[in-house]
Amino acid sequence: MRTHKCGELNTQQLGETVEICGWVHRRRDHGGVIFIDLRDRAGLVQVVVDPDAAETFAIAEHVRSEYVLKITGVVRNRPQGTINANMPSGEIEILAKYIEVLNESETPPFPVESDIEVNEELRLRYRYIDLRRTVMQEKMKIRRDVTRTLRNFLDDSEFYEIETPYLTKATPEGARDYIVPSRTHENSFFALPQSPQLYKQMLMIAGMDRYYQVVRCFRDEDLRADRQPEFTQLDIETSFMNENEIMDVMEEMIRQLFAKVINVELDAKFPRMSHQEAVSRYGIDRPDLRVPLELVDIADDMKAVDFKVFSAPANDPKGRVVAMRVPDGGKLSRKDIDELTKFVSIYGAKGLAYIKVNDLTAGIDGLQSPIVKFAPAEVWASILAKTGSQTGDLIFFGADKATIVNEAMGALRVKLGHDLNLLQGDWKPVWVVDFPMFDWDEKEGRYNAIHHPFTAPSCSVEDLVANPSAALSRAYDLVLNGTEVGGGSIRINRTSMQKTVFEILGIGEEEAGEKFGFLLDALKYGAPPHGGLAFGLDRLVMLMTGSHSIRDVIAFPKTQSAACPLVSAPAVVTDEQLKELGIRLIKPAGKEKVKQD
Repeated sequence: MRTHKCGELNTQQLGETVEICGWVHRRRDHGGVIFIDLRDRAGLVQVVVDPDAAETFAIAEHVRSEYVLKITGVVRNRPQGTINANMPSGEIEILAKYIEVLNESETPPFPVESDIEVNEELRLRYRYIDLRRTVMQEKMKIRRDVTRTLRNFLDDSEFYEIETPYLTKATPEGARDYIVPSRTHENSFFALPQSPQLYKQMLMIAGMDRYYQVVRCFRDEDLRADRQPEFTQLDIETSFMNENEIMDVMEEMIRQLFAKVINVELDAKFPRMSHQEAVSRYGIDRPDLRVPLELVDIADDMKAVDFKVFSAPANDPKGRVVAMRVPDGGKLSRKDIDELTKFVSIYGAKGLAYIKVNDLTAGIDGLQSPIVKFAPAEVWASILAKTGSQTGDLIFFGADKATIVNEAMGALRVKLGHDLNLLQGDWKPVWVVDFPMFDWDEKEGRYNAIHHPFTAPSCSVEDLVANPSAALSRAYDLVLNGTEVGGGSIRINRTSMQKTVFEILGIGEEEAGEKFGFLLDALKYGAPPHGGLAFGLDRLVMLMTGSHSIRDVIAFPKTQSAACPLVSAPAVVTDEQLKELGIRLIKPAGKEKVKQD
């Protein structure tokens, strides 16, 4: 039907008769000569329709935006002064001989190419039109290139691509499962996988040695900009490799990915940082290292001051008091600081204390703040020295429970880094390692796994039982510009250790047998040392395309409420379908009666 794609035509085809197909991007009538910009996935080309070709000209007079055309014409140079250097095909145009309308189009609900702001719900409702935009076509191309490059690297590294089931069994992965009723097994349900975790471990026990899969995963959880109820991850597992060896291979894969797809050279060696150091310096375990601001602990300076806002958390084992120097931050106005105070309140902070360093050489007299009077000069001198403050700087303080301080000040650090243009460098990857095995849930009175219950600890069974809260895991996360793009661990490969972890998590022997009996059995039969990780493919593409949400790089994403406006899903089903599955809908507590057609 076509000999060339629109965006591929150039001076090499001069004089040739070509056939192209695509959508009318723009039509312009210039006093008897009609210009049509025809668009396909490869790009645009300008078509000229001369009135001398009467029949063709008559058709061109009636075409409108988004009509689908087939055009036969001759490639020629554009007239002097009309060359468009911003288009690959900008040096040539096509003199149309024949035009065939393959399909007409109604006026789209929004312009395909425009700076006009369009409601996201409307874009998703007409996603097939939204995807015609050049920026979306480019993102889909990069997504294709990312997936292909990753596959090529893993294939060359002797990994097997193996598919695992979508209909599986509910397991605790940290989020709610999507449940699928089984018609053939009465009162029983499948679950859609939150990840292929246990299947890939089975593959290692089966001797597959190196596995990967570009796989869809499903989590019924609240959504954020970087989360979707269904998402894609690159899942990887290996045998007979320790964490350092795995990280080395994955680093090389990511370096090649960035170099080949977006021509970016990442560091020859990614830095590694303990979880404790990351939280201490940046307030978060996924730090954006482009932001040079750091949190400095000042609890020792504040324990004896009369100001209880600082002294109380300084003397609380679960509290934290920090200072953060902002270079040249003294230029921030009172209004700016009030807005930042409102910002940190989102994270539970009750306020945002600050000091402006107007004159470092003047000691306490050179400091401007309502809180200066609450501590002696030597305390402020110590803090100025610890933070490395200079004249013109501003120091923000956080004092509360450690969790609140870390979250609020960590978020403030990133916001200031972007708002004040403090970012250093374009890409800053870092491995975060030595995570705690567990955290304690005060409300539930039990331990939870930081990653998942199949992560190996770095200690013995005896040490794990003796002090679970002090145990570190053999886990590792790859963080890029403040976004976790991949995470994994060395897995437990001995039954005794796996049972111990289950017990610490409050999973009794009976429950463990019911939910994970197949895993415990498999570990008895020569399970090799193994480990792996999973990369969030959507997040990687989001970062590489400069997008702000993974919805921008998924062809058909869900909304914030986990709905699909395009096909109006989820939707009700018929009573006959429910009856066949043995399901009866009841009124959820606090909600109106569920209706069925």
